[in-house]
Amino acid sequence: MRKFSLFIAVLILFSFNSIKWGFFGHQRINKLAIFTLPIEMMPFYKKNMTYIMEHAVDPDKRRYAIKEEAPRHFIDLDAYGDSAIATLPRYYKDAVEKIGEDSLNKHGIVPWHIQFMKYQLTEAFKEKNAYKIIRLSADIGHYIGDANVPLHTTRNYNGQFTNQVGIHGFWESRLPELFSNGYDFYVGKATYLPSTQAAAWKAVENAHKCLDSVLVFEQNLTASTKASRKYVVDNRNGVSIKTYSREFSKNYHNKLNDQVQRQMKASIKMLGDFWYTSWVDAGQPDLTPLLAYKMGEKEKKLEEEEQKTWLQKLFNVRKEND
Repeated sequence: MRKFSLFIAVLILFSFNSIKWGFFGHQRINKLAIFTLPIEMMPFYKKNMTYIMEHAVDPDKRRYAIKEEAPRHFIDLDAYGDSAIATLPRYYKDAVEKIGEDSLNKHGIVPWHIQFMKYQLTEAFKEKNAYKIIRLSADIGHYIGDANVPLHTTRNYNGQFTNQVGIHGFWESRLPELFSNGYDFYVGKATYLPSTQAAAWKAVENAHKCLDSVLVFEQNLTASTKASRKYVVDNRNGVSIKTYSREFSKNYHNKLNDQVQRQMKASIKMLGDFWYTSWVDAGQPDLTPLLAYKMGEKEKKLEEEEQKTWLQKLFNVRKEND
């Protein structure tokens, strides 16, 4: 059983390491957002930092266990024309009436889902439910991170229409892993958002504006680089993986002119703002009593069962593709 669990864990590592900011990016965003919070919130969040970091990637794992999960991570703005940002309904109910749920699920619902998560987090604060607060805080951090990724705003999410397959993991995982230790992640203090709905859509809009640079700069650099210098074989945990060379990555990173850093910082600030706004909208409850919270057996059992489901689903998917 231990060997099986280890095998599944390795599968998960390499399945998710190339998508959605990777483990590294999502965990760092969730961690650093904690330091934007006011003194009334920070002790509780710092005490639960490990959970909030480690569970930053849970939504990616759920994609294999819950059919409805996948659309929550992206939105194909180009599926709705050049004026999508201006014309798409801001409320999900209105979007369903105008576009239809099938189309929405096909082309993604991330800005609407972020707002749904915000409502849930506000209710958790009102209830002073420590478990719900940390779990929802971790989850919403994931979706906010995704909303700030340019390739999550297009049907060409992995360069499959422009002969750039692999660019998704390159931008989201390879570049942050190589260069983010040199980033300045200071974003200031969390501020109240008069409209979290507007903030979610603004994040998607700003990310989409970066898309041309993401694709064009990689195309131009590839055209002037020999294939033997573009890729290398990297060894990770005893597994050989073809990946982008450090030289090519550095040149691309320089051409993007701190774009990855800006989008990570935007995610950190936005996440802190959403946590803070949810707390304020809940009436600014005193979180001091929640510092005594320890996860109970019921919550542990629930999470263990969920993990088993995710692992088994992933194993089944891999087995079917072998």
